[in-house]
Amino acid sequence: MNLLLLFPQDFISPGRVRLTDYRLQHLLSVKKIKVNEQLNVGLVNDQIGQGTVIAVNEQQIELSVQLDKAPVAPLAVHLILALPRPKMLKRILQTISAMGVKHLSLIHSAKVEKSYWQTPWLEADKIQQNLVL
Repeated sequence: MNLLLLFPQDFISPGRVRLTDYRLQHLLSVKKIKVNEQLNVGLVNDQIGQGTVIAVNEQQIELSVQLDKAPVAPLAVHLILALPRPKMLKRILQTISAMGVKHLSLIHSAKVEKSYWQTPWLEADKIQQNLVL
């Protein structure tokens, strides 16, 4: 199920959301969203539900949302990986997040180059960005 991920700062009032960032661009260019369309939505670490597009233009999309369902339970998996190449790390983070893996341990092994541990992709904000994508 595709799910439009919402954050608390997206809410302009209870039950109403305004998007102006990369999600807007995705909804316009990929989904070709129109007024009155229904979307599956979910608030980060909270409920999921339905959103209805009530206004759309090139600068913003407004949705009326109803969050009334519990999210799918995460997988009972703890993934342990040797630190991959930085380019692959981004893809792995996005994939495991989409699969519902909540626990990941990155370890050093004989084949892991020490320079990989210096990559900016291991910074907390970059990891969060890839998990959200």
